[in-house]
Amino acid sequence: MSTVRGARERARIEVTAAIKDEARKQLAAEGAAKLSLRAVARELGMVSSALYRYFPSRDELLTALIVDAYDAVGEAAERAAAAAPGLPPTARWTEVCRAVRAWALANPHEYALIYGSPVPGYQAPQATVEPAARVAVVLISIVREAHTGRGLALPPLPDALRPEAARMAADFAPDLPPAVVAAMAAAWAQLMGLVSFELFGQFHRVVEDRDTFFDHAAGRLAHAVGLLDGPAH
Repeated sequence: MSTVRGARERARIEVTAAIKDEARKQLAAEGAAKLSLRAVARELGMVSSALYRYFPSRDELLTALIVDAYDAVGEAAERAAAAAPGLPPTARWTEVCRAVRAWALANPHEYALIYGSPVPGYQAPQATVEPAARVAVVLISIVREAHTGRGLALPPLPDALRPEAARMAADFAPDLPPAVVAAMAAAWAQLMGLVSFELFGQFHRVVEDRDTFFDHAAGRLAHAVGLLDGPAH
């Protein structure tokens, strides 16, 4: 009985992977808004009712693709941070930013799914929250290690922003100064803006040496959140 159950589980895993692979092809060709379970089933030679046993709705399939994409870019960021333990904090930050950019350039349609225009009618469920935070968690860990090591250069914080900065710090990183947490929220948005501008063509005929430009911009973001040059302690 266990052998039969194992074979069924393997078959389910394989079919699930095939469904998601075909759905990604549709994303590339048509965009997320036109993703169709019937079209996926047709391309795989399945009847629609069989596919619904794996993904009961379009939104559940979209959620699976979104979680996979967040996990993939999160893994890229985590690998970059783990591969550079002895680098100065600013250099480690830049390595993680490079990894995010490299993943996006290699997987533009998956990036667009998670950081592009919202899909009409789709509401992301709670299951996407933790995967979506993986890159941010890596960047926060770099800042946290610097804070407990050589220290941080506190960014300026206007009085009007102090209550919101305190709230963000309490919610996301209570061990870090509110000024740093507010600066990190801005840096996070700017990082994704840099990647999106490049990926979606806004840098065309504006920025030519994009590797150098990105590295410089990522380094500026590192300084903006308070990271200091020099070796970590």
